Order: sequence, then structure tokens, then C-alpha cells
Amino acid sequence: MSQQIRTCPDASARVLGEAYDTALLDLDGVVYAGGEAIVHAVEALGAARDGGMHLAYVTNNALRTPDAVAQHLTELGVPAEASDVITSAQAVARLIADQVPAGARVLVIGGEGLRVALRERGLEPVESADDDPVAVAQGYGGPDLPWSRFAEASYAIARGVPWFASNTDLTIPSARGIAPGNGAAVEVVRIATGAEPQVAGKPLPPMHRETVLRTGAERALVVGDRLDTDIEGANVGGVDSLLVLTGVTDAALLLGAEPKYRPTYVDADLRGLLTGQPEVAEADGGFTCGGWTASVQGDALMVDGEGGALDGLRALCAAAWTQAGDGACALDPAKALDRLGL
Repeated sequence: MSQQIRTCPDASARVLGEAYDTALLDLDGVVYAGGEAIVHAVEALGAARDGGMHLAYVTNNALRTPDAVAQHLTELGVPAEASDVITSAQAVARLIADQVPAGARVLVIGGEGLRVALRERGLEPVESADDDPVAVAQGYGGPDLPWSRFAEASYAIARGVPWFASNTDLTIPSARGIAPGNGAAVEVVRIATGAEPQVAGKPLPPMHRETVLRTGAERALVVGDRLDTDIEGANVGGVDSLLVLTGVTDAALLLGAEPKYRPTYVDADLRGLLTGQPEVAEADGGFTCGGWTASVQGDALMVDGEGGALDGLRALCAAAWTQAGDGACALDPAKALDRLGL
């Protein structure tokens, strides 16, 4: 059976924004990078909202509060309320609150977003392993988080205090490039303690649960730039997804994706919310999309034709994923991607 990027599931819908009632948008690498709006993001989100789509912002970054995120989005030209923002800090705070007594002390290794989320769930953030915490909560604390904070976490965990992490993204996009994320900090504590945290963020179920509870979405579309958080999380939750190529995932990574990382749709940026997805059809010896035909030739992926590069990429996905089946495609995509200029 062929596996491929799908066309729009609702034949009557002109655009994805009409086929789905809610977009669950990642932030870093999708809406902004390093605090600045990604090209076309503001205009595309405004048009999708004007068309009736509810926009919710779902981020694994636990540093900032929903209020701060909403204010930043509004300053960028994307009007948002705090209630439109769902963070991994909120997800991990609920996860902890379900397992400890009300009012319990929690050692915080992270930023204000994590502290606010814990207080929202009736828990008391503390700063030292000597404050008798019943849990350790670790989230992204920004590039200036002191090394001593990792030591505090290690002291508490070594005493048997349960450890929770907002997320384990190893990297985070910034204006200057890709920087270490909370997952890299989690690894520091893991090495020091030998312990394993309970993790709340994408792609795991606690984050999906938090998103459903807070948005009430009925026909949701996850929009993200990462295969191993955004897209895998959508697949875990049984929700369709749109991968945008404005963050950490490039065309080569997409072609090599295992089934759990494969998106429903792919587009260059958030303008993909404003268009339909073209048909990908099986043809003799390959797959067609737009003016392109993709096929497997020996140990390489090949593409021939003309038209938009994204149509060629969609055809290549069908060829690569069908050949790979339940595994990761190991075919060489270099010539095909060079032909498409990707």
C-alpha cells in the first residue's frame, strides 16, 4: 500500500483552514524564531483567523507564561489571549498535581512559566533541594540558567524525590541558529543521577490531554516544524498534521521519516493553511503531484518534470515512504532534491 502526503480530506473545502476548525500551532520555528516573526506567518495567520479558523498556540517551551507569549504574539501582529496559549509547563504541572498532595512543594529548575503553571495547579514552587520538595519540575530556563540549578535537581533526585520534565527537545531554534533546548539540560541531570524523568511535553499524551482540555477542538490540525515532537505528537493523538519547512526539519529529514514521524501535509510555511493540498497519485513506476513524477531507481530517489518544488517533494514522499514501508527510507535523495532546488 502506498504511503503519502494526503490531499485535503474535505473535498468541499478550498483551504485547510476550512477543513479544520482549530489550528494547534507550535511557536518556535513555526510562528517565530528568536523572537522575530517568521516570514509570511503574520499575514497567513491573520487570513486563517479571518476565515473562521480558531488559532491555538501549543509550545514545548516552558520558559514564558501564557500571558507573556500572548503579549509577544500580539506585538508581532498576531492577536492572542493567554487562553489561546498551551505550554508544556501547564502540562507538567497537571501531571505533577495528579500525583502529589494539594499545596505540595515542588523544586523548580526553569523559568517563570513553570512557576506560574505550578501555582495554577495549587502547588508551591521552591528553589532548593533543602526546602523539602516532594517533586522536581524541570523546564527550559533560557540560555542563562545557572549550572547550580542542575546541581539542586541532582541533590533532590538522589534523595528519591520524583523528577518531572516539561519536555525533552534537545534543540530550540533561535535568531542565530539552533541552540540547546531543555532536553540537553535534562541529559545533564540524567547523567548526574542515573534517573529517568516523567515527561509531559509533545509528543507524549499529557501534552495532548492538556491541549484538548484547554481548546475543546473538534477537528484539529497540528502545525509544526519538528517531526519528533509536533508530528509524532499529532500521530499519537490521532490528529492530522501540517509540517512547515521553516524550522529544524528539512526535505531530506522528511523523506527519511519513519511512519510515526510522517505528517499528513507539508508546505513551505504557514501560507499552507490558506491553500488546499494537491493530489498525489500513483502512476506507472512512481507517484505524480503537479507536474512532477517521483520514482525509485536503484538505491536513489529520482524526480522528473517541472512545476513547484513542493509538489515534487510531495511526490517524493510518496515514493520514499512506500518503498520504506514501516521503516525509515534509506534511499539517496540528493539528486532529486537538487533537481527541485531543495
